This record gives sequence, structure tokens and C-alpha cells, in this order.
Amino acid sequence: MKNNMPQISASVSRMTDLCVKNTSINPDLYQQYDVKRGLRDVNGKGVLTGLTEISEIVGSRTVDGKSVPCEGELFYRGYNVCDLIKSTTDGNRFGFEEVAYLLIFGELPGRSELEDFRNLLSDLRTLPRNFVRDVVMKASSPDVMNSVSKAILSLHYYDSRANDISLDNVMRQCLKLISVLPMLSVYSYQANNYYHNAESLYIHSPLPELSTAENLLYMLRPDCKFTELEARVLDTALILHAEHGGGNNSTFTMHVVSSSGTDTYSATAAAMCSLKGGKHGGANIKVVEMFDDMKKNVRDWKDEEEITAYLNKLLNKEGFDRSGLIYGMGHAVYSVSDPRAGIFRSFVRELSEEKGLSDEFNLYSRVEKLASEAIASKRKIYKGVSANVDFYSGFAYRMLGLPVELYTPIFAVSRIVGWSAHRMEELINAGKIIRPAYKSIAERKEYIPIDERKS
Repeated sequence: MKNNMPQISASVSRMTDLCVKNTSINPDLYQQYDVKRGLRDVNGKGVLTGLTEISEIVGSRTVDGKSVPCEGELFYRGYNVCDLIKSTTDGNRFGFEEVAYLLIFGELPGRSELEDFRNLLSDLRTLPRNFVRDVVMKASSPDVMNSVSKAILSLHYYDSRANDISLDNVMRQCLKLISVLPMLSVYSYQANNYYHNAESLYIHSPLPELSTAENLLYMLRPDCKFTELEARVLDTALILHAEHGGGNNSTFTMHVVSSSGTDTYSATAAAMCSLKGGKHGGANIKVVEMFDDMKKNVRDWKDEEEITAYLNKLLNKEGFDRSGLIYGMGHAVYSVSDPRAGIFRSFVRELSEEKGLSDEFNLYSRVEKLASEAIASKRKIYKGVSANVDFYSGFAYRMLGLPVELYTPIFAVSRIVGWSAHRMEELINAGKIIRPAYKSIAERKEYIPIDERKS
């Protein structure tokens, strides 16, 4: 067969140039027509598109009629997430399942309700016969998020009530997906590691007595072993990533797609595809890559002047990926602080001590302080800038020995709880199909017969 790829590539390039020429919009027009790009106003405040009882993000308070930045807070069903994590830590128990119950059902469970819920999740933590062989292992992708999305869509085929969107059936499907997503994520990674990296293949079945965090480590590691602290750090990460308001990109995607009346598998796969994006769920990977580059270019990790010089190069688009960004710094809503980063920092510090990586943790701490100062001195910003949860999560995952390919899937393992709660909220309140307006700025044209067009 003749190799015509160069010709195809040249044709595609010309077509792309033509598309860009006839599709580019003058940026000034967005301001002229008062378009809220990204559904945010010029000050970064989100456009109100819905109501929710599931979670609340606080990044500012109104004082004398003006919005004033404040220490960030995050509430799940009205409960401060700091209190939820403190309760599970003080009680020496894993809390992700308890938080999942709270987010989905709207109230904290008693001991018997929590035990019943954990048992239900354990009972649902099974895949159809030969599913791993026929779906997960075949045509495995180096991109684990794509493999997991494919697996979620494939579960539609095995569900005799796949398209039934009655509330009891959607609840069953959501709980099933919450239960099996850790398996789909780890198994998809193992398949990729086997087929694409020629590594050994491990398929460990989850244990019913283990929590979600424990089972993730148990299924992933060849020897199935982990420490109490390792599991607790991962459990905390799952709690902090479980939900973050209805306006984040993947959760809003869940609302938009659910409003169309589609099935649970399609809606969840759509949210997965949103989360995969580097501007959303893939952010912690960029933080790890940035720090890897920093360690190559900063000789003395204790020298604040040398660290600041590196950070200034990042902001001047002279370092790392030349994006002008310091990854892990800043958030669309939080300004003074991201409460998730504050909570997670102490757990990461403890894990770094256990792993003998205190020097690296101290580097992260210095960068967190110096980056805020560097950004404030070089950028005109409408609010403060602080470390977000992604700043520390990638470092934590690396200390846990989690492969980079699983960073975003593990985010999904957590966030599917929030997605499920929002899908139920969308269906229960039976709103209209979500359909925002776009203004056309194209000029009207007379039709030109094909023989009269310029070629």
C-alpha cells in the first residue's frame, strides 16, 4: 500500500489553517456583547446557573456590600470538611465511605447505617463474568482515563435496565459505579503496564473487609501490602476530592448531560472525559513535573533566593514548559487559602517523615510561600493566590508509589461520589435541559452557485 501520510498531513494542515481563518473571533467582541467567557465574569466570579444542597465553596464574604477575600472553607451538605476529617482521624476510622453516604443521601449515617452502606458497596464491588478479560484487557490504552471511560460505557451492555432513569435504578447504577471504579482504574493500569511496558500483570480481587483506600493499595501493589498511614493519607485525599460544588467542569458536565435524559453510564463517561483535561483533573501531574524540573535547576533547596529566581523564570515563560504558570498555585474561587491544601499538608508532612522525604516536603513548603509572593509581585490579580489541593496531592501520590497514569483515575474514584449526588439532584428536581445561549456574529451572505465560486 502506498504511503500517502505526508500528503494527508499536508491536506489536513491546509484545512486547519482554513478553519482557523474563518473561525477566529475578535476577543474585543466578548466584552462588547458582555459574554461571560467560561461562565465567569471579569472578576472571576461564576455565573449562577443552578442551585444545590450538596456542597458549598467559600472564598469570600460580603462586608459593607463588598466582596472581601477570606480564608477558604468547604462544606459537604452543610458540614465543614475540616470537621469531617477530624472526626474520622480522631475516631481512627476510614472516612471516605461515610462522606459518600453524606453527599449522596444528605445526612450523616449512624453506626448501623454506615455498616450497612459499607456492606452494600462491598456486595456491589464485582464485575460481570469475563469483563476484565473481554473489556479491560482488550485494546488497552496507554491513557488509563480512556480505558476506564470505555469500561464504564461497556457496563451499559451488561445492564438489563441500562436506559431506565427512574430514581431507584439510577441510584443502583451510581452505587455500582462507585463500588467498581477502583477496580476498573487499577485493572486498566495493570493492563496498560503489561501490554505497553512489558511488566508483570497483577489482577488482585478486592477484599470485602477493606475500605476503598485500602483496596486501592491492596489491588495495585504486587505484594498487596501497605501501612496504616499510607491508607489514611489516601483516604484523606479521596475525601477532599469527593465533591467541589456544582460548577466545576466535570460536575457541571454531569448536570448538563443528565438534564438531557441520557443514561447513567453515558453521563458518567462524559464527566470522566471532562476530568481528564489538563486544566481540570490532570493538574497535579503538572505540579509533579514542574518540581522534577525545579530539582534539576535549583541546587540548594534551602536557598530562597535561588528558588525565587526559578519561580520568576516560570512566570516570565523562560522555564519548564514556558506556560507562564506556577502549577498548583491559585484557584478560581479560593484566594486567601484552599482549605483542602491546608488539611492535606499535615498528612503529607507525616507521610514524608515516614518515607524519609522531609527535605522534599520542606522544598514544597518554601515554594508554596515564595510562589505567592512572586505571583503577587509580577501579576495584576483581582484576588489573592494560594496553593490549591493539587499542589500537594501529586507529591503524596508519588510517596505512595502510585504511578502517574493513575493520578487522574484516582481523582475520578473520589469525584464519582459527587457526580452521583449531582446526577440524583438533577433528576430529582427535573429541571429543563441545560441549554445556554450563544450569539452569532457571522455576517449574512448570498448563496454562490458552485461554478461561480473562487477555487
